[in-house]
Amino acid sequence: METVEEKITMMPRIGDQAPDFEATTTKGKIKLSEFAKDKWTVLFSHPADFTPVCTTEMSGFAIRKSEFTALNTELLGLSIDSIHSHLAWVNNVREKTGVYLDFPIIADIDMKVSKLYGMLQPNESETAAVRAVFFIDPTKKIRLIMYYPLNVGRNMDEILRALEALQISDEHKVAMPLDWKKGDKVIVPPPKNLVEMDERLADTTCERTDFYLCKRDL
Repeated sequence: METVEEKITMMPRIGDQAPDFEATTTKGKIKLSEFAKDKWTVLFSHPADFTPVCTTEMSGFAIRKSEFTALNTELLGLSIDSIHSHLAWVNNVREKTGVYLDFPIIADIDMKVSKLYGMLQPNESETAAVRAVFFIDPTKKIRLIMYYPLNVGRNMDEILRALEALQISDEHKVAMPLDWKKGDKVIVPPPKNLVEMDERLADTTCERTDFYLCKRDL
């Protein structure tokens, strides 16, 4: 019998290659390794179709889909429901609210993907996926993971902020301070030797608290 520690080590972690899978979605069959070529992927799970919190969350992703598109990112939803349930729910949300969930939603009825990604957490539920978010870069590496319980909805602003921070950090080789948002100063990587430290101390172009903490505009 697996121990809790063994189960935890089987869950994908930041820096891991995203486990590959094939699945049926509301937009047809997909294979993760072939999905969103040269793009980022935000893979997110919800506990169940036709539930209130999930409806607000999925609608939030749909309403702000263009912002993800602008960040070269594809959305990929999931719950442990059948494809028929998904289709009926998408249609119901569109009829009742005018919001169209126009992105693929995985029908993970056999829980294959949920188990592969650690979305099933027995102390929360053994039959419903928690609210997980996986940020997967174009090389299919997992870059950030968020987990929320069943009864707390996610924050779309934070998801978009984190995605943009990852992309800008990659592009400019910098780090982001607390509460960073686009347009704020970024953190310059700290020096790695005495020569670089002296150069940093002489640098007048950045906002320097000390040699190890310097910020600058992009």
